[in-house]
Amino acid sequence: MVAERIPPLRPRLSTCTNSILANPGAFALFLDVDGTLLELAATPRSVRVPDGLSDLLGQLTRRLDGAVAIISGRLISEIDQILSPLKLTASGVHGAELRKAPDSDIERVTPVLPLEIVEEMRKLAARIPGVIAEPKGPGLAIHYRLAPHAEANILAVIEDFLDRHAGAFELLPGKRLYEIIPSGLSKGTALAALASLPAFRGRVPIMIGDDIGDETAFAAAEGMKGFGLRVAGEYYHEEMADFSGPRSVLTWLERIAGAAQQPAERARSL
Repeated sequence: MVAERIPPLRPRLSTCTNSILANPGAFALFLDVDGTLLELAATPRSVRVPDGLSDLLGQLTRRLDGAVAIISGRLISEIDQILSPLKLTASGVHGAELRKAPDSDIERVTPVLPLEIVEEMRKLAARIPGVIAEPKGPGLAIHYRLAPHAEANILAVIEDFLDRHAGAFELLPGKRLYEIIPSGLSKGTALAALASLPAFRGRVPIMIGDDIGDETAFAAAEGMKGFGLRVAGEYYHEEMADFSGPRSVLTWLERIAGAAQQPAERARSL
C-alpha cells in the first residue's frame, strides 16, 4: 500500500481519530470493501487488491482486540478471497450473511433468491453486452458500468419482479449497479448484529463506507454514539466526505494500527 499525506482532518474525522488513538480499546471498526478499502473497478472481479492489505487489517484487529469487521454487499466468501489469508468477522450481501467470529461458519440469514429472477437477470445480461448479473445467494446485483445505456431497461425488469413479490425484496441502487436484497435487511441491521457480539459489545462503533448502501450502517453507528465516516467518490463529493478516497482510508488505518513503515506500492489482481 502507498501512504499518502493525510490532509487536514475535518472536525468529525479529527474527533474520531483523537479518540481512538487515545483509547483504542474503547472502539470497534466496521469497514466496507469496494470504494472504501479498494478502488472501484469496471467489474467486481477486476478489482486490484493493495499489497499488504491483509497484514494491515490483521494489525488493526490485534490493536483493537478483535473488534474489526467487514460489512459488505459482497459474499463473505469473496471477502475472504480478497483478504486471504486473513479472515475477519463479517457481514455479506447487506446483512443476509453473517460470520460472527473469524473461525466461525458463515450463517445465511435468509433463503436464496427465487430462481426465476436469477435466470431473468442472466438472460438480460446475455442480451446486453457489458451488463453483468451477479447472483449472491440471498441477493443479486446487476452491474451496468460498462453499459450505462441499459439502466432503464434493467430497472424496469427489477421493478416488475418486485411487483410480483410485493414486500419480500427491496431494490438498492448503487454505483452503476442495482441490487435486490431481502426486505428488512441492510448494512445497518448487520452492524447492529455484529456490534452485539462479545468482541464488539460496549465499544464505540466506527463505520467507514462510500455508497448509499452504507447509509443505514452510518445511522446505526451514530445511533450508538459512534461515527459514520464517508469516503469520497461517485456518491459522496469531497465536501461531504471525511476521506478523499480508498488511499486516504488506508493511510488512516495505518495510523490507527501503528504501522511502523509503509510498504512499496504493489497490487495483485483478484
